[in-house]
Amino acid sequence: MGSADATPPAGAATDGEPDTAPTFEQAIEAAAIRPAAPRRQRRGTRPRRQGEPSFASRHAAAANTPVHWRWYVAVAGLIALLGLQLMLAQRRELAADARWRPYVAALCTVARCELPPWHEPAALTMIQRNVRAKPGSAGVLAVEASFRNDAHWPQPWPTLLLGLSDVDGRLAGQRAFTPGEYRPDQQATDVLLPGQSATVTLEVIEPAPRIVAFTFDFR
Repeated sequence: MGSADATPPAGAATDGEPDTAPTFEQAIEAAAIRPAAPRRQRRGTRPRRQGEPSFASRHAAAANTPVHWRWYVAVAGLIALLGLQLMLAQRRELAADARWRPYVAALCTVARCELPPWHEPAALTMIQRNVRAKPGSAGVLAVEASFRNDAHWPQPWPTLLLGLSDVDGRLAGQRAFTPGEYRPDQQATDVLLPGQSATVTLEVIEPAPRIVAFTFDFR
C-alpha cells in the first residue's frame, strides 16, 4: 500500500488547482500554427509587391538613395579648378580679347602672373598733325603729330608710319618711326595710359619736290 503523502506524478493536477501546463504535443501544435513575425523593412526600401521579383525592390532602394551634397561641391570645385588652369595656360590669347582681359587680369593679380601689354593701334586717335619745311634746312621737313590713347587699358607707345605724297597723289616716300626714334628717353616699360595724349616731332628728308600731302598710321 502506498503512503498518503506520496508525491504525485509530474503533470498530474493537485487538489484544488487546475491543470494549466500544456502537454508536449500541444506546445508543438501551437508553434506550428503561430503566425511568423513580420520582417523588419530596411530603411529607404519599399515593400515588394505580390509577384514582383526580389531584385526589383533592391533597385528601387538604390534609386531612391539621395546623393550627398558634398559630391556636388567636389565636382563644382574640380570644374572651377580646371577652368582656372585653362585660363592661365591661354592667358596671352585671352588677354588680347577685350571681353576676357579683365578676368584674366584679375586672375593674374592673384596668381602673380604677367600679362602681355594691350595692343590696339585702332584706339589711338590723331588729334593734330602738321608738316612744314624746317627753317634753315633745305630739303628737310619738320613733322609734328599729336595723338591720344582711347583704349580701355594702357598700351605701349606705337610705331608711327609716315607717308608723303606729291601733287599728283603718288606716294613719294614712306618711313616707320619706332618709339625709340621719336622719344630719345624711351624705356621698354613705358606705356600710354588710357586718355593720355602725346605730341611728337619728327624730321625727315624730303623725298621729292612739291610734297603736298602726308598720312599717319599707327602700328
